[in-house]
Amino acid sequence: MPETASPAGASASQDAEITAALGTRSVVLVGMMGAGKSTIGRRLSARLRLPFLDADLEIEAAAGMSIPDVFENHGEPYFRDGEARVIARLLDSGPAVLATGGGAFMREETRGRIRDKAISIWLKADADTIMRRVRRRADRPLLRTADPAATVGRLIEEREPVYQHADITIWSRDVPHEKIVDECVEALHSWLCGDGASSAAQETSGTMGATR
Repeated sequence: MPETASPAGASASQDAEITAALGTRSVVLVGMMGAGKSTIGRRLSARLRLPFLDADLEIEAAAGMSIPDVFENHGEPYFRDGEARVIARLLDSGPAVLATGGGAFMREETRGRIRDKAISIWLKADADTIMRRVRRRADRPLLRTADPAATVGRLIEEREPVYQHADITIWSRDVPHEKIVDECVEALHSWLCGDGASSAAQETSGTMGATR
């Protein structure tokens, strides 16, 4: 009887195939604040044995101050310019899993760099999920408004048509983090190594898809 790979062995093989197919490219997570980009990114990077980079933390290190302080002292346009420079540098630093801020993908220049040097995953979350996750945090400059829920709704409306340009879409919802990571891995493997490498679209169980 021929030997068959164990599920763990099959998973390890799948992960290795993804990293080999990536080459020098990174995996970039995009989406709204509260979508889980940093949380899922850390777990995905461990799974793929790639470095994890958080663009917001790198921006703070480069600026020598917190992101709320950058917004307050210099304004959003200054922050966005610095964000674009930091992401460009990180994309040039070799393969990694990179979590970006919610507005980063809105910049055409940054989208172009991500398209050229990475595979992008949109972690898509609905407004209720986002509000549950961010309402207890005070470090979201764009939510320092009289009606944060209305602000989130407006940002979703503005940003989702742009987020749709990401290569892969994964629904971020209230399930164990490892389930979301598994879906990211399955979609990446399909995109890079399977049918997704040559077909126009992928969709599995209504939770993930890939679009060219």
